Amino acid sequence: MPGAESWSAGGRGPARPDPRARQQLAEHPVSLRRIAALFAPHRGTIAVVVLLITASSVINLAQPFLVRAVIDEALPGQDIGLLLLLTTSMVGVAAVTSLIGVVQTWMATAMGQRVMHRLRVDLFTHVQAQSLGFFTRTHGGEVQSRLTHDISGMQSVVTSSATGVAANLTTAVATAAAMVALSPAMSLISLVVLPPAIWLSRRVARIRREVTDERQRELALLHTQVEEGLSVSGVRLAKLLGTTARDAARFSDRSEKLVGLELRSQLAGRWRMATMQIVFAAIPAVIYLAAGFPATSSGMTIGTLVAFTALQATIFRPIMGLLNLGVQWVAALAFFSRIFEYLDREPQIKPPQSPVRLAAADVRGEVRFEDVRFSYDQGNEVLRGIDLVLPAGTTTAVVGATGSGKSTLASLVPRLNDTSSGRVTIDGADVRDIHPEDLAKIVGVVSQETYLIHASVRENLLLADPKATDEDLWKALEAARIADAIAALPDGLDTRVGARGHRFSGGEQQRLAIARTILRNPPVLVLDEATSALDNATEARVQQALDRLAVGRTTLVIAHRLSTVENADEVLVLDAGRIVERGTAGALRSAEGAFARLAASRTTARTTTEMAER
Repeated sequence: MPGAESWSAGGRGPARPDPRARQQLAEHPVSLRRIAALFAPHRGTIAVVVLLITASSVINLAQPFLVRAVIDEALPGQDIGLLLLLTTSMVGVAAVTSLIGVVQTWMATAMGQRVMHRLRVDLFTHVQAQSLGFFTRTHGGEVQSRLTHDISGMQSVVTSSATGVAANLTTAVATAAAMVALSPAMSLISLVVLPPAIWLSRRVARIRREVTDERQRELALLHTQVEEGLSVSGVRLAKLLGTTARDAARFSDRSEKLVGLELRSQLAGRWRMATMQIVFAAIPAVIYLAAGFPATSSGMTIGTLVAFTALQATIFRPIMGLLNLGVQWVAALAFFSRIFEYLDREPQIKPPQSPVRLAAADVRGEVRFEDVRFSYDQGNEVLRGIDLVLPAGTTTAVVGATGSGKSTLASLVPRLNDTSSGRVTIDGADVRDIHPEDLAKIVGVVSQETYLIHASVRENLLLADPKATDEDLWKALEAARIADAIAALPDGLDTRVGARGHRFSGGEQQRLAIARTILRNPPVLVLDEATSALDNATEARVQQALDRLAVGRTTLVIAHRLSTVENADEVLVLDAGRIVERGTAGALRSAEGAFARLAASRTTARTTTEMAER
């Protein structure tokens, strides 16, 4: 979807609504009543703003009449007193309208910002409540665009439209009435001249609009390349693949294309603009000519002629604004449509209506899966009839081939996904009924994909416990076997981890994530293939930290490497969403069943890889 620049009527003004805006509205209609409800708390402000705009437009129309009085009365009569009064009034009118404009702008902008603030917070909160599936299906840039650009564009369009209606309508009507009052005959002549001027200006706007749209698309592509190519991952990939020269050439080509588009935008419709300028020059000429004929002048004075010419030049802008109002309103509705589309999306994981409060310190940690089934988007079942008990304080490991449902099983405990049927309980309480904040304190998760924010080590750790002291942080780092590495850094806890933690190695990132989990001190722990992407030496260090973390906690280990399950109290083998084997690692090897076959296949694959590397 385009940005505010291509949908708004600022500056030159578009000639017709963007077809993409109409398509958005066709797919997701917007109720005017729903929009009105957003502005309902500000009815008083809206009324005052409209009154101020109307008052400003009417007061400003006094200027031409003051000019007429100066030219026709004060100057010819050498009436100094009247001249002072009239000129002072001209300055006074300008001062009053300027002051009203400042107050009106402040009130309208403040109201718009408050409405946008409410929408922005509601949208952020609602999107945050969506399931992980929503974010895997939706491009991150699309979510950001709706949260920032759409709301920002909507605010500018709505504010300008709301104030523009009153200002343009009042100015146009009042100016037309003043023109008729000054000279009905000259007003008829203006009606003949205005239509071609309006038609030409809209033709020029249409040409520039098409060029501007193309320029916006190229700018979007340029911004995308900057965002992707100059990120840590993008730069690393470019250096590894040797594409830096190609990327620079591609950037140069797009930048060069923008130069051409900018030139086309500035030169678009220049002959029409020249024609329109001739028409504008002809308007006062026709008026002056008409004033010279007795049949049309009706004894018009010089002052009246000057005042009428000023009014005639003024009326063009509000008429164009009113003609473009439909385009602005379609743009505003399209912005509302895109935001409401997300607000109307029902979260798959809904918070409990009457949440159960559980203090993490009081939780024993017994986890049960009772006839659990799960499928993504009503597709094939990923988990089928899982019945499982994780006794408090024990470690249960789950192994299986890729796609067997291991990670899905783990995601049900912290409620990253909800069961399709059956339930998961902690100390007898269904996880769907536990208050989300309590569940986050009860269940700690360390996964293969660690995420560190672009901040200091301290700030990353304090996400787990904002009240933790430096002593608490160092204890957690010590337990995670990374305290010495952090202490050796010049800035210690204040060291910035870099974008997505790239300041540290993969093993160090994992241990920082473990330290963060230790700070939460959860009674239930989920380790989802936490060491599968690490080399053997790093895995050993991280495994030590994980073993220490698991002491005294109910731990569910999702294992890719079978070496990590040797000390588990129970090992489950998952195949096609079903538990096909269970027991200790030693007993399962002796049984020569699914676990033994899985171990043999992993050993063969590892041996083949090592031979290939040699």
